[in-house]
Amino acid sequence: MSIPVSGTISPGWEPVRDVFVANFEAHGEVGAGVSIVHRGECVVDLVGGFTDKSDAVPYSRDTLQLVFSTTKGIAAIALAMLVERGQVDYDDLVVEHWPEFGQHGKEVATISQLVSHQCGLYAVDGPLTLDDALDWNTITARLAATAPRWPIGSAHGYHALTYGWLIGEIIRRVDGRSPGRFVQEEIAGPLGVEMYIGLPSEHEPRVSDVTTQRATTKKSKVDPKVAAMIEKFMGPGTPAHDALSLGGVFGEGAFNQPRVRAAEIPAANGVSNARSLATIYAATMREVNGVRLLSTETRERAAHTVTPENEPDKCLVLGTTFGMGFMTSGPFVPMAGPGSFGHPGAGGSVAFAQPSRDFAFAYVMNAMSANLAGDPRSQDLIKAASSVADSL
Repeated sequence: MSIPVSGTISPGWEPVRDVFVANFEAHGEVGAGVSIVHRGECVVDLVGGFTDKSDAVPYSRDTLQLVFSTTKGIAAIALAMLVERGQVDYDDLVVEHWPEFGQHGKEVATISQLVSHQCGLYAVDGPLTLDDALDWNTITARLAATAPRWPIGSAHGYHALTYGWLIGEIIRRVDGRSPGRFVQEEIAGPLGVEMYIGLPSEHEPRVSDVTTQRATTKKSKVDPKVAAMIEKFMGPGTPAHDALSLGGVFGEGAFNQPRVRAAEIPAANGVSNARSLATIYAATMREVNGVRLLSTETRERAAHTVTPENEPDKCLVLGTTFGMGFMTSGPFVPMAGPGSFGHPGAGGSVAFAQPSRDFAFAYVMNAMSANLAGDPRSQDLIKAASSVADSL
């Protein structure tokens, strides 16, 4: 089958296109996009494949894609902008801005601890419905009333969904605007890109639903021991299951529902494209389209790893590394290596910046693989892009 690929690529960056095309056969890609901004110039902006497995509609520049936890990095940028403006500080106590949060001993929590997944709030106390989770006032009130799963600051564990409402409520309390509105008015609008946290209904027809990868000629078998380990650490009743789905509230297919994409879930339901995400991250390092989002000082503070080295993640079991809402380069999420900061999304997407290379990268896709980070499709693209950047 011929795979439609379109877009632009600057001379010398062709190896990235080669990997992008190869991913369709090697990794069962359905539809995807990749974009790179290097030294302030968009050197790669490619889309390819189809919006679904019917192969009826090509994946195009107009296609929008839900990017799961890649959204978290955009929320982290929004908070960092408020820190830069002096409206809030990472060392502030959460209760200084959100008094209701100070229940069950949480009055000692700092914003730094909150956004680096150290507050033990990866789930919500008591029964919860999807309607509850989609209502901003309900879910934030429930989180304020929830007891931490461990003493504040004594450990960290991935707040896969709750992170968004926690950081989002800080943004709302400090700025007065919802996180989705802030991103539109202060990031996407000024840069001339598309990044929605709470998708307007008029853009819904442009969204490519997430699906599964195509079958490939490569045969792979899951080791029964590995399957058993996954079930043990990520099955129902585990911290990972509670964090990743709020105990099953966000079940399979939930994020293909328009009402879920229309809500504001700043941890998981951002809708964008690779070109926009790469542009946003580039603007954290330098002026892009007349806009610079963060100073070097603020960016370096936000991207500094604060979780203890080699500390196991209470939810994901393996070691994870976090700054102020960003994942930072480490064994779990290498990105382009030391100094990289950003965030991956479930199933494969990722967006990040690496200041040492003056390099911003984004990859989005509709075919979900069974991973939370380190997807081979994106890692192969990053490896090719890093090699080209180093040669220039």
